[in-house]
Parts: sequence; C-alpha cells; structure tokens
Amino acid sequence: MDTTPLGPTAFRAPAVLLSGAVDYDMYRDFHRQLGAAADREIVVVELTTLGGDPEVARMMGEDIRFNSAMDPDRRFVFLGKAAIYSAGTTFMSFFARPNRYLTCGTRLMIHERKMNKQFQIEGPLTTCIASVTATLNEIQCSIAIQNEGFSNLIQGSDVTLDEVLEKAPSNWYLEAEEAKRRGLIEAVI
Repeated sequence: MDTTPLGPTAFRAPAVLLSGAVDYDMYRDFHRQLGAAADREIVVVELTTLGGDPEVARMMGEDIRFNSAMDPDRRFVFLGKAAIYSAGTTFMSFFARPNRYLTCGTRLMIHERKMNKQFQIEGPLTTCIASVTATLNEIQCSIAIQNEGFSNLIQGSDVTLDEVLEKAPSNWYLEAEEAKRRGLIEAVI
C-alpha cells in the first residue's frame, strides 16, 4: 500500500462526497459514488457528520476495508471536514492511519456507543432469566464491537485504549492538530 503523504491537489475533486447523518441514505449514496470511482487509483472520501448509526458506519468501513484488500494498488483516503463525530470517527477508523486527513479546525468526537431500551421483566421466571441474559449479551457484544473500533482508530498512534475508555463516556473532542500530534491522522490540510 502506498503511504506517501498526499499533496493538497489530491483533495481537489474527491471521488466520494458525504455530509449529514450517517444513515442508510448516506450508505446508498456512498455505495453509488464508490462504485462510480472504480477507475480511480486514489479514492478520496470526504465526510462531514455530527454522527449517526454506528452499524452503518461499520458497513461503509467494511466496504473500504474490502476494496483495499481486493485491490491493493488503489489507495482509499479519508478527508474529514469541520466535524467528524461519533459514527464518523468509527468510519474513519477503517482507513489506514497514513490515509487519514482532516481539514484545519476539524473536530473529532469519540464516545461510547449508546443504548436506549426499555427493559421489562414479565412472565415465567425461566423466561425472565433468558430475557435478562439476552440483554446482557447484547450489551457485552456492543462493548466488544465498540472496543474493536477504538483499537482500529488508535493503531499507530500514541493514544492508548485505556485513555479512550476513560475519555469516551463523556464525549472526547480532539481538534485536528491534536489528532495529528497524537498520531490518529496523517496530516491537517
């Protein structure tokens, strides 16, 4: 994989332009634009988002990972503009660290996954145990997926998983220059 730093001209006409909530509409738009860029050697994906669905971010990220593995001569580059929050940071974590760029003044926001679920226990006791166990399994699986994403994000940086786990519950914001200093991105442009 080519990890040569890119000059500003590489970002003049990104192949994929995304903004807004990370949701299924964004995924369809991403997939369409990614397919249209099949002939490009450098595929710049530009994103601005205040967050959204982490599973959609993972789907988009898996498309990046898959395409990178299937065609190692192509380079998939992330360009974050203004705000890369929550699911946007999850998506960024799927790009190789040397292929992550932010524009000046962009903020990253890293936080834990959230759950909003009403929990009601009702019925025969054995089925109550099954319901409680199922919810606990869902929480534990979500934490494991979250921590995999955190590990991808920090790979090659001086940020530790312990630091992310300490700061993420209260929404950790990093300005672009700090993200660069900490090794989470390649450069600020």
